[in-house]
Amino acid sequence: MEIILKEDIIGLGFKNDIVNVKSGYGRNYLIPQGKGVIASPSAKKVLAENLKQQAHKLAALKAAAEQKAETLKDVALTISAKVSATGVLYGSVTSATVAEELAKLGKDVDRKIIVMRDIKKVGDYVATIQLHKEVQAEIPVKVVAEGVQEEAPVAEAPVAEAPAAEVEETPAAE
Repeated sequence: MEIILKEDIIGLGFKNDIVNVKSGYGRNYLIPQGKGVIASPSAKKVLAENLKQQAHKLAALKAAAEQKAETLKDVALTISAKVSATGVLYGSVTSATVAEELAKLGKDVDRKIIVMRDIKKVGDYVATIQLHKEVQAEIPVKVVAEGVQEEAPVAEAPVAEAPAAEVEETPAAE
């Protein structure tokens, strides 16, 4: 069943896209909720005319999305989370967490347009923000252990020096 979308639907398509969906999904959800209409030949003609008339508005929306992507270009997030001894997070870092961190930096981004898998381990990841159907911004996300990042390097340094000192003393004693 072909449907013309009336709004952006995550995972399906963007406003004014013609998508193929299963009949039940179209009849029971998209059409009753007002999120889509059946793509009949007359509806396709109306859509084409509307797109032609709104071309300058769509270009302005794309330009605004590109400008917002430019402001997000230099942003890098560091998120601290509680971590077990094996390096696995208690819980996970989700798109909602990334949206909150961006809000703290003064960047207002809806969590629904952030595309990423849930992060369950410490490390470096990338979150993709879908600002427009043709404009994406990628933000590096670094997940670190809460309160451990300063202590770990200090603890490792003496351990590495201690065996070297013992090795030097052993030949001198002989």
